[in-house]
Amino acid sequence: MSINIALDGPSGAGKSTIAKMLAKKMEYVYVDTGALYRAIALFMLRNDVDISDDDKVVEMLPQVEVNLSYVDGAQQVLLCGENVSDKIRTPEVSMGASRVSAIPQVRQFLFDLQRNIAKTNNIIMDGRDIGTVVLPNADVKIFLTATAEERANRRFKELQEKGDTSTYEEVLADINQRDYNDTHRDVAPLRKADDAVEIDSTKLDLEQAVQAIYDTIQAELAGKNTEKNEERRSSLAAKREAFDFSSIEPVGTPKKYNKLKLFGYAILRVLVTFCFKIAFNLKITGKENVPKTGSNIFASNHRSYLDPIFIATKAKVPNSYMAKDELFHGNKFFTWLIKYMGAFPVVRGSGDSSVITTSIEKLRSGRNLIIFPEGTRSKDGTLGRGKTGVALIAAVAQVPVVPVAISFKGEKLKFRSKVIVSYGKPISPEELKIDSADTRAMKRIKTTIMNGIAELVNENVNKL
Repeated sequence: MSINIALDGPSGAGKSTIAKMLAKKMEYVYVDTGALYRAIALFMLRNDVDISDDDKVVEMLPQVEVNLSYVDGAQQVLLCGENVSDKIRTPEVSMGASRVSAIPQVRQFLFDLQRNIAKTNNIIMDGRDIGTVVLPNADVKIFLTATAEERANRRFKELQEKGDTSTYEEVLADINQRDYNDTHRDVAPLRKADDAVEIDSTKLDLEQAVQAIYDTIQAELAGKNTEKNEERRSSLAAKREAFDFSSIEPVGTPKKYNKLKLFGYAILRVLVTFCFKIAFNLKITGKENVPKTGSNIFASNHRSYLDPIFIATKAKVPNSYMAKDELFHGNKFFTWLIKYMGAFPVVRGSGDSSVITTSIEKLRSGRNLIIFPEGTRSKDGTLGRGKTGVALIAAVAQVPVVPVAISFKGEKLKFRSKVIVSYGKPISPEELKIDSADTRAMKRIKTTIMNGIAELVNENVNKL
């Protein structure tokens, strides 16, 4: 399995230089994602395209052919067959790259290329949103930063050596403007991933910065191969003890729901969907992928407290879903309401195996089960790491798993916000079948499910 290192940070922090040196030192493939966006910007500038006009940029994308090649271990950027590795390092192209990278269609255009490289190689990938968007499950995430003045000074010296006539003041202004653009764009803004290690290189020279990041990577990888693996082994051992796969029957044919109850539920769904379409600019895609019967798992990203209702708008059978235990100890009406809507409590971090048992019971009763593998809501829409609970339930239940993505801009839902709910093709029980709670088997199932959700989330980005 390949090892992925994500190196994020603001413009001029030295990411590219350091990533190249680390890749050589560790014998990894270096992927400079910024160079890809720079190549797009260069193409637009060469063809007199106004990069402030999103529609014109998107219109020209089909004519762009950008690839990475490796010569003696060094990355070469090819734009329509031309090696432009040196031509994409000017201030004008830098500003252009910052602008085009904020266009969702451009990001999607390059997304598959980046991920395909990561799947098949041990890589170090640097950029602005690698740890948060491109490789959210990277083995190690580094956020490299430095003061704006120090970054401007480094870039100024670099440009002087190339004969560029830009002044220090112009370079600093460019750095500050790029920082603002990158942190305030609507799509995949620059930010430190929650699980990234931050390294400030302001007072470090190049060799010291490389060594600091190298040591951090080694420590992170070593930690994951010892402490985390031990925790996983202990956790899975407990689950194996609680669940003897050989003695647990799959859900099988679900119980049929009372027709009168289904009729009442259908009316309720229509009313709720109508209200939601008034409150929000609601768009639903992939409706044909929603099973007409019950006993299915809907595995979704988590954006708001309304997510279970969004998912239920097209589910033909009532759903059940896990909710944190604290919600069941407050307002009595609210507690009654969420129970009526199918919620059941889970104490997060407790390892309580009764949650698995309850989930299987809900599926056997003919209900669908909604699971949010991330375990917590995402504030900006980026997909976090999935937990293995969804894998265990899917493996034991042996029912179809329907990936779902719920997307909207911003941290919170607002009146008339555009909301996209996308249902993916069901993952069949055959793809999820295992006969033990083996670590690798659990990870394989979790990865299959999370990849299904990630594909839908990425598709939704282009539609917001």
